[in-house]
Amino acid sequence: MSANNIQNLKMTDKEFLELSSIVNSETGIKMPPAKKSMLLSRLLKRIRILGLSSFAGYIEYLKTEKGRSEELFIFIDSVTTNKTDFLREPNHFDILTKRIIPELINRNGAGFKKKFRIWSAPCSTGEEPYTLAMCLNEFAAVHKGFSFSILGTDISTDVLKKAELAIYDHERVEVIDANLRKKYLLRGKGKYENTVRIIPALRSQVYFKRVNFMDEKYDSDGPLDVIFCRNVLIYFERAVQEKVINRLCRCLIPGGYLFTGHSENLNGLSVPLVHMGSTVYRKEEY
Repeated sequence: MSANNIQNLKMTDKEFLELSSIVNSETGIKMPPAKKSMLLSRLLKRIRILGLSSFAGYIEYLKTEKGRSEELFIFIDSVTTNKTDFLREPNHFDILTKRIIPELINRNGAGFKKKFRIWSAPCSTGEEPYTLAMCLNEFAAVHKGFSFSILGTDISTDVLKKAELAIYDHERVEVIDANLRKKYLLRGKGKYENTVRIIPALRSQVYFKRVNFMDEKYDSDGPLDVIFCRNVLIYFERAVQEKVINRLCRCLIPGGYLFTGHSENLNGLSVPLVHMGSTVYRKEEY
């Protein structure tokens, strides 16, 4: 099929419903009719690459064994939104370092008796976990002996690759304090002159893996002190939100903390959390 013909492809309402149903079942993300044009534009490239001639053909391909094993991850990468920034909702980082970490140190020696463990879920292209790494590194510089580890996860394998590279355009990092930029970022040279890269020492304190919130159990590598799960719950139905939050809570230590986005609230959900203000929640201690 010619490139012009592909660009002129139409998606029927029935095809949109089938594709949005796959998105919902695989990721939990709601895709209302207003997203139809977005879905269409993002999938045209895949249809061209696969040599298909219609969205109906693409749907049928997704249902095949080869489609599920080879194309499904690419499909999910194509349709998920990955909006993030360094220092997004900055008051959360102050609450973390000035209130929560000192409390957990006093309570159970977090960061001293064992590594302080924090999870950024979803992490997108890495801005949030690397922001956390900078904040915790600054905390460790004042509190000698404090150690930490940061897990970043996402459903998109494409953004995880970018997070591991840790290379960002200059304008992405302008929000970071100049002293921290000098300390934690390397300037690119040659063809990379308009980019920066997180220094190796900071990258070594963050690791990444793929986690799908629709899985029954999350692979978090053991109990966590804090989870940042911000600005993703808004894409889920309330019943799915409740399931996701309960699964996240199973990964938290008793008395551990969950941060959500400022546009999200957990009111009315049956979850083992106590609201501490500013979209910060503490897991109940049993």
